[in-house]
Amino acid sequence: MYTEIRVFSLNCWGIPVISPDRIHRMDAIGDVLALGRFDLVCLQEVWTEKDYFRIKERIISVLPHSHYFYSGVLGSGLCVFSKFPFSDVFFHQWPVNGYVHKVQHGDWFGGKGIGLCRLKINDIAVNLYTAHLHAEYNRDNDEYLAHRVLQAFDTAQFIRMTSSSNDLIFLGGDLNTEPSDLSYRIITQYAQLQDSFVHSTSPVPDNQVGTNESWRNSYAGKVAQRSRSVGKRIDYIMFKAGRSLAVNQIEYRQPLPERVPGCDYSYSDHEAVSVDISVSKASDLSLSSGDSIPSFQENNEELFVVLEEGLVICNQALVKLTKDQYSYWMISTLLFLIALSILSTSAPYDLHKVHKFALAIVSSIMCFTIFMGTLWNRIEVNGILTGKLAMELAYSRVKLSLSDSEGSSSISENIYQRNH
Repeated sequence: MYTEIRVFSLNCWGIPVISPDRIHRMDAIGDVLALGRFDLVCLQEVWTEKDYFRIKERIISVLPHSHYFYSGVLGSGLCVFSKFPFSDVFFHQWPVNGYVHKVQHGDWFGGKGIGLCRLKINDIAVNLYTAHLHAEYNRDNDEYLAHRVLQAFDTAQFIRMTSSSNDLIFLGGDLNTEPSDLSYRIITQYAQLQDSFVHSTSPVPDNQVGTNESWRNSYAGKVAQRSRSVGKRIDYIMFKAGRSLAVNQIEYRQPLPERVPGCDYSYSDHEAVSVDISVSKASDLSLSSGDSIPSFQENNEELFVVLEEGLVICNQALVKLTKDQYSYWMISTLLFLIALSILSTSAPYDLHKVHKFALAIVSSIMCFTIFMGTLWNRIEVNGILTGKLAMELAYSRVKLSLSDSEGSSSISENIYQRNH
């Protein structure tokens, strides 16, 4: 017996005030989902409850089961919709989530993490995960690289720990990482997930490769539109079938039209992705081995490389945090001396208005630098150490499993040369 499951994922770009055409786009997204084409839906960047309920009201007749993952200050932005009831839901917030003082980026305020919903489809136990990793604001000077790498490892670790008894796993979301990046390789290797794009039964058209910054999107930059860039592939639907299931067919596509009907703008600054996947019980005698898509093939050497690269990035982040702490303390000391010099001009109650204003500014900055050099630095260090120690344990386990010690040594040498 074959079971067909249709999964949809989209970063909706629903930032209040900032995202253009937000309300109308949310309505349009709801209208598409209300057609009932999909069984499971993962949405990211639905930053307000109103937008969540706006979509929910439009699609409740075809996707009656839903859940919004609350977290942080703004909410995680993650929500899921399903034709099938959930038996359990859970949200795991990542220990490192960006910087509180980078208000212009805002990732910290979302309290990002990974959401999990458990359900059954025709007696198939399914774990549906959705996540939105930290954005990459500058690829050449990526100050959030360690955060994203640790979020990827935490995601993979969470999936490993919560999915052992399930028949089928889906991870849908904006992972903000390209297939060649370390974060992608950590998720696929350590969680043993397969990329539906790679395993699509039908070829994916060239104009449906990029999911962000594609020239076809109305919100793409002028450079992307002039160069007709296909953009970056950073949105995914990944899957893993247990031993009891065989995956027979995967159809990957970008299901939305290029423009909202009757409008000159797209549904989001990201492209939606969808997967139609057909599975059957592996014991089905009517299924020949040649009909199924091969399951994930473990590669301990590749995993060894991936984990070692991750540890290098963790160590670099810890060194930087030590330097940052020293800098904040030096700035705090300098500001304290400046404040003393202002106070020394006259008695505090006789200070000139200019001096009072200057003292207020200096004191405010000094409070910030003390906070960053003490409380925040400790939070950041502990967050990095949490992921690093878990990664070291996985690294040691994989290293022991490699029977060829000479091969392990050569891998270590290659990694060292690549990072020094």
